[in-house]
Amino acid sequence: MKVTRLGFDIAKRVFQVHGVDENGKVRARKTLAREKVLEYFTQLPACLIGIEACGGAHYWGRELSKLGHTVKLMAAQFVIPYRKRGKNDANDAEAICEAVGRPNMHFVAIKSEEQQSVLMVHRARTLVVANRTAQVNQLRGLLGEFGLVVPKGVARLRRELPGILEDAENGLPALAREVLAGLLDQFHDFDTRVAAYDRQIRALAEASEPARRLMQVEAIGPQTATALVASMGDPHAFKSGRSYAASLGITPRQHSSGGIDRLGQITRQGDSYVRTLLVHGARAYLRVVDKKTDGKSAWARRLKERRHINVVAVALAAKHARIAWAMLAKGTEYRLVGTEEAAA
Repeated sequence: MKVTRLGFDIAKRVFQVHGVDENGKVRARKTLAREKVLEYFTQLPACLIGIEACGGAHYWGRELSKLGHTVKLMAAQFVIPYRKRGKNDANDAEAICEAVGRPNMHFVAIKSEEQQSVLMVHRARTLVVANRTAQVNQLRGLLGEFGLVVPKGVARLRRELPGILEDAENGLPALAREVLAGLLDQFHDFDTRVAAYDRQIRALAEASEPARRLMQVEAIGPQTATALVASMGDPHAFKSGRSYAASLGITPRQHSSGGIDRLGQITRQGDSYVRTLLVHGARAYLRVVDKKTDGKSAWARRLKERRHINVVAVALAAKHARIAWAMLAKGTEYRLVGTEEAAA
């Protein structure tokens, strides 16, 4: 009997396959070198293939789909309960094979090359911003060794450091002045690269019809819109907007039992980058919410009266995530609800 369901444990060089037939009997258990993977699956009849959603998973998902197979990606934490005995490649592949056959399993949509390329721009920008922040902290620390204190913040250092270097009477040694000048040039280079990534992200947002629609939502700009479109993949992979918000970790953690609902803080699972963008956007929106009269703003004001501002920001971020999912899944425009209606 042919293999109908297969677990594929991927790595850099060595891959493990575990396949079963329609009766659940093991029909394939094999270790493959990277060069032999596509050759093996080309000869295999079309079947259901499960892969853990990790580095390289989207690439293999696209390649195996081209061969006629049905590929499903799953989060690693959903596979762990199906693993027996110790952890090794063979047991991992067997657990993946078992998990992919579960009817209620949550799957991750396979991203296209374009979506991964957009996310690469975001990741590169994040790295440059982190390096710039490290550079700023280093400069402030080095200046402090000579009794020169600069307030926190990238903008303050950008303004004050050139003046410190030009001040010949601040007691800064010539060698230290030379080193700091070189670090300042490196800091300016980081600024230039961040600005270039920002321009690239704005161009990507203007060229993407879904991103342009998302930017109609308050607190969603080019960076958040392009990240949402690229990271969500196929919006129909989520049952509802709340399911998508839960995948970002901005819904409460539950510990309920006996009919008693206990809700805790947010789970913080899923994509921390997109979650951060949504929360920061919500904080910016809350600064001007008192001037607005739509239903969503009225809801946010009522929530501010009884909950901490951080709770309100996260709740608003979750609402924006649900709105974004609805717009992408249904292909609709953003509709601002009036004050006499319920918030979206």
